[in-house]
Amino acid sequence: MTLSSPAPWKPDLKLAGLLGLAAALATAALFPYLMQLMPDRLARIPLPLPVVVVAQSLQALVLLGGMSLLGLRMGRRVGLGAPLLQAWLGGTPVAARPRPQPWLAIALGAATALLVVLASHWIDPLLPAMRNPPAHADAAASALNGLLASFYGGIVEELQLRLFLMTLLLWLVARVRGRMPGNTTFWLAILLAALLFGAGHLPAAIHIWGLDAIVVLRTLALNAVIGIACGWLYWRRGLEMAMLAHFSADLVLHVLMPLLGSGTP
Repeated sequence: MTLSSPAPWKPDLKLAGLLGLAAALATAALFPYLMQLMPDRLARIPLPLPVVVVAQSLQALVLLGGMSLLGLRMGRRVGLGAPLLQAWLGGTPVAARPRPQPWLAIALGAATALLVVLASHWIDPLLPAMRNPPAHADAAASALNGLLASFYGGIVEELQLRLFLMTLLLWLVARVRGRMPGNTTFWLAILLAALLFGAGHLPAAIHIWGLDAIVVLRTLALNAVIGIACGWLYWRRGLEMAMLAHFSADLVLHVLMPLLGSGTP
C-alpha cells in the first residue's frame, strides 16, 4: 500500500486551532484535581494560582495546537486522524472506514478502567506508605475534581500520546520505508506510546509514594492498559473514539470510584 497523497492545509489548521483551544480549557479544568492530589507542590509555586492556570492554559493552546497540526498532517500520510472532525470541518462525508463506534469506545474505556481497579486492589497492598498523601476531600468534591480532570485525560493526553507521538512513530517508519507501516509496526507504536503514557504519570506517583520499584511498575503497567486500548481505537476507529474511551475510563477511575469510596491516586 502506498502513502496517501498530500491534502490541503486549511482544514487541518482549523482543526488544530480547535483542538488547541480544547486542550487549553482542559488544562485549566485540571487544576482543582491537582490541588487535591499535590497541594504542597502547588503551594510552593511563587505565583498566584490564577496566573499559573492562565499561563499553563496558554502554553497548552500553543503547544497542543502545534502538535495537533503536525499529527494531522502526518496522520494523512499513514491513514490516521480524526475522521469525524476532519469530515465536519472539511465539508466532506465521513469515510466508511474507519467507522466510529461510540458504544465500543465507551465500553472498552470502562472495561479497561475496571481492570485497573481490580489490579490496583491486588498491587496496592505492596506499595510503600505515602510520603505526600493527597488532600482530604469528601466523595462529592473528589468526584467533581475527577470529572474536571477527565477532560484533560480525554483531550490533552490523547493529543500528545496518540495524535502526535503514535502518529510520529508511524510516519517516521513510513518515511524510511517509503510505504505504509504493517500491523506489527502499528502495534509497536501503540505499545511504545502506552508505556510513555504511563511514564508521564511517574512524577505524580513518585511524589505521593516516593521512588520505589513497585510504584514504577504499577504506574507503567496500569496506565499502559488504558493506553493500549486507546491506541488500538485511534488506529482502527479514529482519534475521537480514543478520546471517548480515555474519558470514559477516567470517569470510572476518578468519578465513580470516589463516589463508591474506593478511589486511589
